[in-house]
Amino acid sequence: MYGKLIDLLDSHQARYRLIDHPAEGRTDLASLLRGHRLEEAAKCMVVRVSITKRTGMYVLAVVPGDRQVDMDALADLVGGCGRTAFATREIAERLAGSVSGTVMPFSFHPDLHLIVDERLLDHDEIYFNAARLDRSVGLATADYLRIAAPRVAAISTAGDRVLATAAG
Repeated sequence: MYGKLIDLLDSHQARYRLIDHPAEGRTDLASLLRGHRLEEAAKCMVVRVSITKRTGMYVLAVVPGDRQVDMDALADLVGGCGRTAFATREIAERLAGSVSGTVMPFSFHPDLHLIVDERLLDHDEIYFNAARLDRSVGLATADYLRIAAPRVAAISTAGDRVLATAAG
């Protein structure tokens, strides 16, 4: 997946930089290692939203690192009618194509719908692990929007705990 990401960014002439750091999958700690504010981190979670009693859809919800996914807002946005929960680790890793802690804010799977919280886009650059625990990407937000073409909506809520903050 790492190679697929770099090929995608290069083929679209994206403005990005690679950041090597000790292996870390937690957004708050990775942000410290990368040296940026937590709200600039793209925290990526795979969520299953029930559409009917028997069907559901998977969403790659991308929110700022200092926030949490608002499950109710996400369900309302996609027409959910019941249970909304984080996908199992096995399903999330299969759909995202990378292990937990390295999920990128891009969907390469047709059954994984990309939705990004509007607050993440307030920054000139976003940061995320690049399908690896030891390497991250700092990507120009305008290029991210152009390449990923995500659905953008208000899908986050303030975190319920104080997280470590990086430089700034």
